[in-house]
Amino acid sequence: MDVFKVIDQFGQKIRDTQVLDYIQKRIESNAGWFVPPLRSSVGVMPSDEYTAIELAGTDRPGLLSEVSAVLTDLHCNVVNAEIWTHNTRAAAVIHVTDHSTNSAITDLIRLSTIKELLCNVVRTNSGSRAAKTVFSSSDTHRERRLHQIMFDDRDYEGVKRASPSASRPNVTLMNIDKDYTVVTMRSKDRPKLVFDVVCTLTDMQYVVFHGMVSTEPVEAYQEFYIRHVDGLPINSEAEQERVIQCLEAAIERRASEGLELELLAEDRVGLLSDITRTFRENSLTIVRAEISTREGKAKDTFYVTDVTGNPVESKIVESIRQQIGVTKLKVKNNEDCSVLGTSRPSQETIMGYLLSNIFKPKSHT
Repeated sequence: MDVFKVIDQFGQKIRDTQVLDYIQKRIESNAGWFVPPLRSSVGVMPSDEYTAIELAGTDRPGLLSEVSAVLTDLHCNVVNAEIWTHNTRAAAVIHVTDHSTNSAITDLIRLSTIKELLCNVVRTNSGSRAAKTVFSSSDTHRERRLHQIMFDDRDYEGVKRASPSASRPNVTLMNIDKDYTVVTMRSKDRPKLVFDVVCTLTDMQYVVFHGMVSTEPVEAYQEFYIRHVDGLPINSEAEQERVIQCLEAAIERRASEGLELELLAEDRVGLLSDITRTFRENSLTIVRAEISTREGKAKDTFYVTDVTGNPVESKIVESIRQQIGVTKLKVKNNEDCSVLGTSRPSQETIMGYLLSNIFKPKSHT
């Protein structure tokens, strides 16, 4: 039995019956978001509406600008995308359509060209770490897939441990009576924090048996009793260290570092390329982005810093807004994002008790 106490994004009780019905139907249908997706050879697409592209490689300033420029040159329109960066690594899930048909790209030769050119962009300066460009054959939830991509890319390795601070997650492990490993996590609260942690535990083949999640105005506390799918708790120091690293990475990947900018504009082919090129020309780096289009309108959110990772100067932001259009590009949460590393104030409060049965793995939370 799992019990969650939730509120909406505005901090209010959910009263919309359509939202409540949707939540109930999605949970009851066991939609399969946590099933690892199959990968396709070129040409096997999950949807007739768009082509899904997955990228992974070394992060660098201007990477999204170069990727979107290639897609524009190949007459591809980006309809949805999500881009994460963490620990020098970058990952993206991008949905594109053919400009002429507004549907998925099916020509095998053209798909091969897209893959080859994107590989060249992502591979640049990748060092010893391989860059990846694949077409997805499963319509997996984008954020769920991004966790898997970054986990496979080992973005959790080589992180320099700083002294404990309020901005860093604190993860500890302890074995209880040789039956369970208790994982406790303290971090800044934010939306989708529990989702991110449970995704990573699932990817690492751990099962949650009991758990408690609580939040305060700023801090979130999570406690999970886990075992590996083989029924054993975590026994070795090396495995403990790996779990700590992976959970820290899961918490940090979506952390809203930098200045949050929101773009609202008429959608068109090349819009993302033009916007990201403007950021690049003004020495801004995109650390995370969410791209979406609906009914001819584009709504994009960018989290940006300067090329050294420091806060963006206000005069540069205003110059960019003048170039793009002050009514199109807005600064969000300016009072909180003016300093790098300040997280977006959370509007999510969750109190939950999670319980799964070892004999019913599909019901694991």
